[in-house]
Amino acid sequence: MNSDEKEDCECAPPQADISPEGGVDRQYDEPEVENAEASRMKRAAAKHLIERYYHQLTEGCGNESCSNSWCASSSGFRRMDNNAAAVKALELYKVNAKLCDPHPSKKGTSSVYLENSPCTNTKMNHKDVHSVRDNFKDVNYLTEEKVYEILDICGENEDYSPLIRVIGRVFSSAEVLVQSFRRSSPHTKEELKSLQEKDEDKDEDEKEAAACSTTAMEEDSSTSPSSSRLGEGSSGENAVQKLGPDEVTVDIDAVRRVYERLLSNEKIEAAFLNALVYLSPNVECDLTYHNVYSRDPNYLNLFVIVMENSNLHSPEYLEIALPQFCKAMSKLPLAAQAKLSRLWAHYSTEHIRRMVETFQQLITYKVISNEFNNRNLVNDDDSVVAATKCLKIVYYANVLGGDLDTEHNEDEDEEPIPESSELTLQELLGEERRNKKGPRVDPLETELGIRTNDCRRPLIPFEEFVNEPLNEVLEMDKDYTFFKVETENKFSFMTCPFILNAVTKNLGLYYDNRIRMYSERRITVLYSLVQGQQLNPYLRLKVRRDHIIDDALVRLEMIAMENPADLKKQLYVEFEGEQGVDEGGVSKEFFQLVVEEIFNPDIGMFTYDELTKLFWFNPSSFENEGQYTLIGIVLGLAIYNNCILDVHFPMVVYRKLMGKKGTFRDLADANPILHQSLKELLEYAGSVEEDMMITFQISQTDLFGNPLMYDLRENGDKIPVTNENRKEFVAQYAEYMLNKSVEKQFKAFRRGFHMVTNESPLKYLFRPEEIELLICGSRNLDFMALEDTTEYDGGYNRDSRIIKEFWETLHSFGEEQKRLFLQFTTGTDRAPVGGLGKLKMIIAKNGPDTDRLPTSHTCFNVLLLPEYSSKEKLRERLLKAITYAKGFGML
Repeated sequence: MNSDEKEDCECAPPQADISPEGGVDRQYDEPEVENAEASRMKRAAAKHLIERYYHQLTEGCGNESCSNSWCASSSGFRRMDNNAAAVKALELYKVNAKLCDPHPSKKGTSSVYLENSPCTNTKMNHKDVHSVRDNFKDVNYLTEEKVYEILDICGENEDYSPLIRVIGRVFSSAEVLVQSFRRSSPHTKEELKSLQEKDEDKDEDEKEAAACSTTAMEEDSSTSPSSSRLGEGSSGENAVQKLGPDEVTVDIDAVRRVYERLLSNEKIEAAFLNALVYLSPNVECDLTYHNVYSRDPNYLNLFVIVMENSNLHSPEYLEIALPQFCKAMSKLPLAAQAKLSRLWAHYSTEHIRRMVETFQQLITYKVISNEFNNRNLVNDDDSVVAATKCLKIVYYANVLGGDLDTEHNEDEDEEPIPESSELTLQELLGEERRNKKGPRVDPLETELGIRTNDCRRPLIPFEEFVNEPLNEVLEMDKDYTFFKVETENKFSFMTCPFILNAVTKNLGLYYDNRIRMYSERRITVLYSLVQGQQLNPYLRLKVRRDHIIDDALVRLEMIAMENPADLKKQLYVEFEGEQGVDEGGVSKEFFQLVVEEIFNPDIGMFTYDELTKLFWFNPSSFENEGQYTLIGIVLGLAIYNNCILDVHFPMVVYRKLMGKKGTFRDLADANPILHQSLKELLEYAGSVEEDMMITFQISQTDLFGNPLMYDLRENGDKIPVTNENRKEFVAQYAEYMLNKSVEKQFKAFRRGFHMVTNESPLKYLFRPEEIELLICGSRNLDFMALEDTTEYDGGYNRDSRIIKEFWETLHSFGEEQKRLFLQFTTGTDRAPVGGLGKLKMIIAKNGPDTDRLPTSHTCFNVLLLPEYSSKEKLRERLLKAITYAKGFGML
C-alpha cells in the first residue's frame, strides 16, 4: 500500500513527522493548489501532534523522573486503555498541553536506511542523548547489526529510551516491519528508485539525506538488506517470484537472536507489547479492505517476525495485544495461511509447541474469564474464534512437518453409491438432498494438497491441540447449526475439529445423524401422502434370534438394492416372539448378536489371530462380495444409530476406510510376527541373497491349510531378494498382504459402510483412531467414574444403605463380571466415547426386599434394584441376573 492510499484510509496509522515549517521545493501556478498543499501539511502536523500526545499517554517519554502529569512515565499517572488515550490525546491537543521530549513518530514512511552517511557531515556523540535520538529517528527498518549497535550505545549511556523508541516505531508500523530483518541480498537501482519515490512529500533536507544514503547504499550494496514497497514495485514482485512456496525474505535466525537479547530487558519488552497493540488494528484493516498481501507477499514477514516473540503467551499480552494480533492474522487470505503453514512446517518441535501454547493459552484465558452459556455463546467471542483460526495454521504446519505419506491412497469406488428413488419427489417438494457436492473438505487442506490422515506421526501429538475448557462451554447444538448453515457471520468450531475432543465431536455427529433421520422420516410422510403408499418412517428389522444373520442380512440386502436412502432412517429392531419395544436397547443387543455371528471363525469370512486378538478379512473366503457389503452396512448403521460394537480390527482397517492403503508399518499391529521378520530382513548386515535364499514369490495357506503361491513380481520365483532390492520386496509383500489379497472383500465392505455414512461429516471430523473409538467404545472401564456420575430415583440416594452396598459389591467384581454388568444394564460391555463417566446410568428403587432378580431398561441405562435385606443377598441376586440374562419382555 503506498503512502497516498494509507493517508486516505481512516484506520491506517497517522503519517510520519512532517513539520509545517519545512519548505517544500515545489512551485505551483494555481493558488488553489498552493492552498490545498498548505492545508494538507497542516492536517499532517495536527495528526503528528495528536499522535505524540497519544504515545505520551500510552508509552511515556522514557524518563522515570518525568513530572508531566499527562505522561505515562510519570509516577502518579493512571493507566488508561487505548480508546480513552485516543480521546484524551485529542483533548490535550486542543488545549495545547505540555509535551515531553519529542517522541519519534510511530509511522515511518522513508524506506531509506541512513547508516553513517558521509553526506550528513555530523558525527554521533555517544554521550549526547539528544544527538542519539536525532540520528536513530531516521532508522526506518531494522537489521540484526543495527539493533546491536543501538543496544551498545544505549548500554554505554545507561539509557535505553532511544532503543525503545526505535522498536516502538518499527514494530508498530506494518510497512517498516515488513522491510526489517531481511535476508542478505543486493539492492537493485530499480528498488532504490522505488524507495525514493515514497519520500517525495518530505522536505528538501530529508530529500538530500535520502539521496546521500542511496549513494552510500549503492557503494555497499553487497552487504545491504533488500527492501521492497508495500505496493506495486516491480522489482519487489520479481524478488517474490523467486521464492519457493515455503520461503520468506525474513532472516528468521537473526530475528530469534534479536528477541533473545532484547526480551530480557523489561522496559524493552514493554515496547514490543505497546507496538503490537498499535500495529494489529492497522494490519487487520490492510488485509480486510486493501488486499495488501496480493500486491506484496512480503507482507507476510511481519507475522513471521511477531510470532517469533517467545513472550506472546505471557499474561501482559493476553488482555489486548495478542487478541488483536490474532484477529489480524485470521484475516490472512488462504494462500498466505498456506505459506505460513509450509514455512512453520520446517520449525522444530519446540517452536511449534510454543506457538500452540500461545494460542491455546489465549483461548483458555478468554474461556475462563467469561461466563459462556446458551445465551452468551463462545462462538461469538472474536478473540477465541480468531485464536482458533490461527491455531489451524499451526495445526497444518504440524501435519506438514510430521511423517507424511501422501502416496498410498485407496482407489475410489468404481460405481457411485446409488441415489434414493425419492430424489425426483424431493425436488418437487423443495427438499434438495444435502451435500450433493460431496463431503466437506477444509479449504486450507485443499490449498496445501494434504489431508490429516496423510500424517503418520505429527511433530507434536494431535491431543495437544484439543482445548478442554473450550469443549466444556461449547453449546454443541448451536455450533452444529452454524456448521450446517455455513454463514460468514457465525463461526463453528466443527470447522476446526482438531480443537474438539472425541466426546464433543461425537455429539456433533449424533446431531447430524438425528437430523438426517428426522429429515428422512418427514420425506417418507410426504411421499406416502403423494403416492398413497403405506407409511414406513423407520428402518424396521424383524428378526429371529436363532436365524439373526439370515433375517437381518437378507432384509438389509433388499433395502440396499431397492432404496439405499432407507438405510438413513432410524433403526427399529424387533425380536420375533418378544415384547421389547426398541428405544435403543433392543438395537444394541441386535448389533451384539450380529457381530458375534459374523465374526465367528467357523463362518470363514474373517480370520482370527490368537496372538493379537484381532480379526482380518479372509482372502480365500467362499462368501460373495455382497456379504461383505452387508457387514459394512451393519458397521455404518452402528455409528449412525450411536451403538457400540465389540469389533476387533487392526488400525489399518480404519485407515483404509478413511482412504489410506496399508503399508509395511501397518503390519506392526495387523501381523506383528510378519512385521518383525521383514524388519530383520531390512536390517540384516550380511548377504541376503546368499544367506536367506528367498525370492519374490511368497506362499499363503487357504481355509483348508493348502499352500497358495503368489508372485510379487512377474516370474517372481526366479528373482532373488538381494540387499539392493529388499526394500522393494518388503513394500510389495506388505502391499499384497494388506491390500491386494483382500481387495475384493474390502472394497465391498467399504462400499456398504459408505452407503450409510457417505453424507455424514465422519471423515471430516474424525481421525482413524477416533473412528475405532466411535465404533468400539473405550477399552478402559473406570467404574469409579461411573459411580460419580450415576443418578438415583424412586427413593434412593447416594447415602442409601443399599446403594453403598451395591457399589462395594460391584467394585469387588472381576473384569469379566463387570463387563457382564455393563452388558446387562446398558446393552453393551464397552464404555462409550469419553469413558464410563459419560454414561448416564440411573439406579431406581424397585420395591422392598424380595426374591426377584434386578432388571434393567437397556434403552435408558436404568437399573431397577429391589431393596435387598443384606449385602450377601444383593451380591447373589445381582450375579445371577447378569450371568443368565437374555431376551426382552414387558415389565
